[in-house]
Amino acid sequence: MVVRVGIVGCGTVGTGVVRLILENSHLIQQRTGIRLELSKVADRDWEREREIEVPHHLRTTDYREVLENSDIVVELVGGKTFAKQLILEALKSGKHVVTANKHLLAEDGKEILQEAQDRGLFLGFEASVGGGIPIVKVLRESLSSNRIKSIQGILNGTTNFILTKMLEEEENFEEALNQAKALGYAEADPTLDVDGWDSAHKIAILSMLAYGFYVPFEEVHVEGIRNVELLDVELGKELGYTLKLLAIAKRVDSQVEVRVHPTFIPSDNPLAKVSDVYNAVLLEGDFVSKVMLYGKGAGSHPTATSVLSDILDAVKFMACKEGHPQRFFWSSEKLEINKNFYSRYYLRFDVPDRPGVLASVARVLADYNISIASVLQKEKVCHLSGREGQPIIPLVILTHKAYEKDMKRALEDIVKLPVVEGNPVLIRVEEEVY
Repeated sequence: MVVRVGIVGCGTVGTGVVRLILENSHLIQQRTGIRLELSKVADRDWEREREIEVPHHLRTTDYREVLENSDIVVELVGGKTFAKQLILEALKSGKHVVTANKHLLAEDGKEILQEAQDRGLFLGFEASVGGGIPIVKVLRESLSSNRIKSIQGILNGTTNFILTKMLEEEENFEEALNQAKALGYAEADPTLDVDGWDSAHKIAILSMLAYGFYVPFEEVHVEGIRNVELLDVELGKELGYTLKLLAIAKRVDSQVEVRVHPTFIPSDNPLAKVSDVYNAVLLEGDFVSKVMLYGKGAGSHPTATSVLSDILDAVKFMACKEGHPQRFFWSSEKLEINKNFYSRYYLRFDVPDRPGVLASVARVLADYNISIASVLQKEKVCHLSGREGQPIIPLVILTHKAYEKDMKRALEDIVKLPVVEGNPVLIRVEEEVY
């Protein structure tokens, strides 16, 4: 069986897909009986250097040539405006589509998913989350028999690299970020990564697959690591925790939490061992219990591997779609986004080193039904003086579980206390036994 594959966008991932098809087409045919044939590859700039020379007869600058000459269209241009136009045009032309566009799927994907389903066409997006980790296939197929209780994921390699350097080499955020840029792990403008938006796009897609409803992206709670201080990474380690930028989705009854933020997890949590640019996803199902997937979350070759997986699934779909139409799981239940999380909290306050300070803070927490689990007060003196010229020290409080709204209100009152200097630090804690 010969299938024509056309690609729009020949950047890092697109070049990897071209190389994988050209170099491994014989292996793919041996294993699957499918011969993939590159039809056309569209890109605006054919002068830039690439890891492989794309044959001249395949090159074009007009995406319409890809649509006209392909059975499967692969969208790898990124962004939202043109990519959405391209995908919808391809679907309306009767073409199956594979995309790695997390941004588009998370924010505008409902229309695209519905268009593919209404037209009986395949839409693959394995490469949109986790690079070479097959998390989309696991949720759509392997665990389709399970109710997913929760998803916890390290879904951005850049931020994981930065936090690893802060933890293991005691670098501050800026030092670790500059090293990530020097190694090519971070863009010149790292906003999407370090401010949490990349992870937020990915957890929105995973939540849709797990719970069967389209998550309005503006409802995703997003915090990045830009304001993470080395002191908190070190103090958390002393308390037995590792700091990660965690993407979390949890269902409780008819409510679903979808959030991204710096999170302390116990150092024996398997996600705590995921270091450098690697990604991992920890799933919990009602029958399968916990399942973890681990691997490279970005890069030309891992992501290209996921694109090829979708291409081959598209071919199988073409061969038997009459009996097995592609469906996207939309739950018949009415689910709502819950932003009032129920969590443990790590709090750090800069306070004067004198009696009665802890009691003042504890009273406010008690007013909001927040109980203290443990306290860490370091004699290490920070390089600043308080309002009365006294040395300032970090006071760390670890709470029992409390509601987010109560915690936010308590902090509003605590910052007004005369014994508290500046703004407190709040980091959520996901505590599970492994």
